[in-house]
Amino acid sequence: MAAMGEVNADVDEAEMLALVGHRFPGGTRRIEHWENWLLTDCTGFDQLPDELVHPIALFHVPIQGCGMSIAELFALGRVEGAGSVGLDGYDWEYFRPLREDIEYRVEGQVTEVERLQTPSGKPFDRFVFVIEMYEGDDLAARVTNHWRLRRAAR
Repeated sequence: MAAMGEVNADVDEAEMLALVGHRFPGGTRRIEHWENWLLTDCTGFDQLPDELVHPIALFHVPIQGCGMSIAELFALGRVEGAGSVGLDGYDWEYFRPLREDIEYRVEGQVTEVERLQTPSGKPFDRFVFVIEMYEGDDLAARVTNHWRLRRAAR
């Protein structure tokens, strides 16, 4: 069992590198008015006009829409526990406005894995995945997440 915030030292680098190209199940996701209202309210901002979805939805909607959960992403990356994953960054690209009550087709995949070390020598895997949301055949948004999967030193 891994210590809190770490994973087993025996996570094979080749096994992790083999995840590049792994496709998520995919699916559809609709952002309903009540959900958008609550998300926007939590930010402390006014509701957006014209049924526009607040950008904060891009933290969870794409992951859910592509048939995954945070727990499933942790399992895929062979990590568990608080502190085992760091967020190195994320990119949100909009190609058209996201709106309430539109059914978006969602697909994604792992695009990059690299075993690295911190300046102090602690190992981690750079784990990058991209999820795209489509309205019909048109790309509406793309989310690229850059995670740091912390590994226990050998």
